[in-house]
Formats: sequence, C-alpha cells, structure tokens
Amino acid sequence: MRIAATRAGFLRGARATLPLTVGLLPFGLVVGVLAQAQGLSAFEQAAMSALVFAGASQILALELWTDPAPIASATLAAVAVNLRFALMGPALAPWIDAVRGWRRWLMVGTIVDHAWALAIAEMRAGRHDALFYLGSAAMLWGTWLITTVLGHALGAAVALPRGHPLFFAAPACFIALLVPFWRGRGDAAPWAVAAAVSLGIGPLLPNPALAVVAGAVAGSLAGALRDTAGGGRG
Repeated sequence: MRIAATRAGFLRGARATLPLTVGLLPFGLVVGVLAQAQGLSAFEQAAMSALVFAGASQILALELWTDPAPIASATLAAVAVNLRFALMGPALAPWIDAVRGWRRWLMVGTIVDHAWALAIAEMRAGRHDALFYLGSAAMLWGTWLITTVLGHALGAAVALPRGHPLFFAAPACFIALLVPFWRGRGDAAPWAVAAAVSLGIGPLLPNPALAVVAGAVAGSLAGALRDTAGGGRG
C-alpha cells in the first residue's frame, strides 16, 4: 500500500469536512457560553479550545470548575471520556507513520471523531493520502475555535441563569457519545452496571467527576466478565 502526503489531499480533506462544520456550531456555542459563565476570559477560553480541542472534555471540565479547580478528578474524568481515542490512533497508524516532523505531531494531537471517520472512509475507498486527515482535522479545529469564541461573546452579551435549558448540553453531550457504541441488547447489562454505580456512588464522593470514572470502570469490568463468560460457553 503506497501512502502519499500531498497538498491536494490536504485540500480534499478540508473540503470533505465542510458539511460537518455546521454541526459544530451549536456545540461550540454552548462550550463558549459555559466558559464565560464560569468566569474564563475570552483569551483563556480560546486557549482552552485551541489546546484541548475536545468538546466533551471541555464541557466536563467547565461543569466541574470551582475555586480551587479539582484538577485530579477532572483529569481522571476526561481520561475516562476520551479513552476511545486510544483505539482511534492505531487505525490511523499507517498514515501517521508516513509523515515526518511537525505534521506527524499535528496529526496525533488533532485526533477527533469526525476527521477520524472521514479518514477511515478514505482508507476503505482505497485512497491513501495522509494529509487528507490533517486537512479535515485542521478545518474542524479552526471551526471549533471560532464557534467557541463566538459562544463566549454570546454569553457575555446575554447573561443566562444557571438553570437555563442550554446548560443541559453537558449531560446531553455524554448521552450522545454513547449512541455509536450501542451494539444491541447484549450491552444492556454493562451499561446498567455503569449507570447504577455512577448514580449510586456519586452522592458519596467529594467530586461528581469521580462518579464518571467509577461508572466507566464498573461497566468495563461487567463487559469483560460478560465476554469472558460468553467465550467460555462457546
């Protein structure tokens, strides 16, 4: 398999991402509004979006934002939410290995769901231009930065009360993240264990972020036990 790295591939990746940028608009606005409501300056919010580039993690961190910030628990919760990227990276390994220097680091640092899905579709279609991924990721990164900055400006112009429906975006985001991973009724038991542990242990923990981690670990163990038992019967 010959892998290229061309400017044409970069531009094709950027164009392929254009329809997806529309979906980032409301999500980015919510993150910006949340950042403004938690007291982050426009520069701090922009720096967060540029460096983190992970909407679910940013919402989670902003929801937990206090003074002093719960760095350890927020980090653990973000890791639990983003473990899927550890599986996405190896799928892109042939393309990542094909480039050198700063472009490789950018590819590793900008792994994101939409660009990853487009890259996998390119691979399956038999097209192997590594810079296709970088083009799509760059377009998404720029869009994300702009929309979150606009959200911060919106939050500054229109003060929203803490109970406003817009802030339901946080739990809605995490619920939406589950949808692609549902594989049928066989997943019901691990998911139920994860939900029960998270809800049950949450009130007992000093920070609700730890409940996310506890639920993720419990659900993973339940899924592993299910798979092991199923293999033993087979």
